[in-house]
Amino acid sequence: MTKRTNPLDRFAKHLKPGKLEWIGLRSTRKAPLTEVESVLAIASRGLEADHRVDKTPGSGRQVTVISREFIQQTAHFLGIEDIDPGKLRRNLVVSGINLHALRYQRFSIGDALFEAGALCHPCSRMETALGKGGVAAMLGHGGLCCRIIQGGLITIGDAVRVEVQGITDDMFNE
Repeated sequence: MTKRTNPLDRFAKHLKPGKLEWIGLRSTRKAPLTEVESVLAIASRGLEADHRVDKTPGSGRQVTVISREFIQQTAHFLGIEDIDPGKLRRNLVVSGINLHALRYQRFSIGDALFEAGALCHPCSRMETALGKGGVAAMLGHGGLCCRIIQGGLITIGDAVRVEVQGITDDMFNE
């Protein structure tokens, strides 16, 4: 297996930490998301109480992440003020960090460690959830699919930090 590298790897130490703003879980595949304040991330499985936790272990889509900035961009393209994160069917909403720079990176939220992989493209359900043009508005702004490398508790307000070997928090103050 070939290790994918991100051309931004060498610049990761300059990414300022972001923040976890929202957590949503679905009990079954097409169920509406339920907003929660915190959840246990289970290594190689998914988020406790989310339907994906019982799916194929090791899947690259154990958790989906979108940024507040992507949500705002999608709303802009739709000509609306804001979008309820639950409509977008992503598990986590983060802010203050360039989500595309997290692709193929490991990052922590709370006590858990994640690894971002594939882009999370919008599905046709976005036409129903957001109205006509929903899929087009989300293209390039659908977020990321992630695996959970190390389990732990995550809570709204937790920092989102890129995990780079040899990098310490005081480097962000340079």
